[in-house]
Amino acid sequence: MNIIVLLKRTFDTEEKIDIQQGKIRDDGAEYIINPYDEYAIEEAILLRDQHGGNVTVITVGDEDADKQLRTALAMGADEGVLISDEDLEEGDAWTTASIIAKYLEGKEPTIILAGNLAIDGGSGQVGSLVGELLNISVVTTITKLSIDDGIATIERDVEGDQEVVEVALPVLVTCQQGLNEPRYPSLPGIMKAKKKPLDTLELDDLDMEDIESLTEVTEIFLPSAKAPGRILEGEINEQAQELVTILRTKAKVL
Repeated sequence: MNIIVLLKRTFDTEEKIDIQQGKIRDDGAEYIINPYDEYAIEEAILLRDQHGGNVTVITVGDEDADKQLRTALAMGADEGVLISDEDLEEGDAWTTASIIAKYLEGKEPTIILAGNLAIDGGSGQVGSLVGELLNISVVTTITKLSIDDGIATIERDVEGDQEVVEVALPVLVTCQQGLNEPRYPSLPGIMKAKKKPLDTLELDDLDMEDIESLTEVTEIFLPSAKAPGRILEGEINEQAQELVTILRTKAKVL
């Protein structure tokens, strides 16, 4: 099986994020593999171990993204591809998907796995756009996957329920929590990752024309700080009366 994983380097939302002049300060941010992409990497490794084949992890971004690719290789992926270019800083989901689809032309992937969405932008568009550009089936928000005789049987979330889909390969799926439990890179895996192939390409290597973004980021800002909570005191009827007064006069929701 020719298994492809789409990976994005995202900032760690559990660490402090500093924004200056409408941009996140790179020197003050910690970066990780997008958590949803970790489910995609794990599922790709499980598929390869079960059916044989090769797992290639692809990312589009600056040269620092090779750290996250190496982590994916340490988890068990076979090779990594970094498509890097200075012009990519102003890209959006459309430009990223177009670049990935161009790279995958003629490579005949059996299955492509992506994260359901990225925790920074949260659009959840890249995976579906890649599938559309490659003219292959797309199934999103999957929680279970099995492949037998060229047919993928997939369970996916639909508004709190489950839907079962059968689709012929090739297919692109987007993965979310509940699909598996991503492994941590082991020490032997980290050592092996140093010797695994990691190719770095630029847009010129793909013989692509300039791709214009379809969206524009007008502002980036942190959420405003929430006011501290308040504990009401006194008898129950007194608390209830005070609560109604607060909701009516201060919160103005009544």
